Amino acid sequence: MHARKRYNDIFRAQLPPITPHVCRHTYFSNQARAGMNPKTLQYLMGHSDISITMNVYTHLGLDDAKQEMIRLEELNQARKEIKKASGNKPVKQNLFRVI
Repeated sequence: MHARKRYNDIFRAQLPPITPHVCRHTYFSNQARAGMNPKTLQYLMGHSDISITMNVYTHLGLDDAKQEMIRLEELNQARKEIKKASGNKPVKQNLFRVI
């Protein structure tokens, strides 16, 4: 924290206090925004209860919900395009034949 104090003594634009715990919250929020599975996050954070992970560490808001809805709409549009392009035929799952 000494570097932050020295910086704040010199410059008008002040740096806020940043602790390892603040970094922990930031890490979690960034991973959640990236779509990491909540149970994986629970494990990485070392929480015994998922409610702690989801209720204490999640700092997501309206913008995040809006982005998620846009992502889902784009996914649905892509599925429609694939269905349209394939002529409603099922996509062949096995690409290799066993000889």
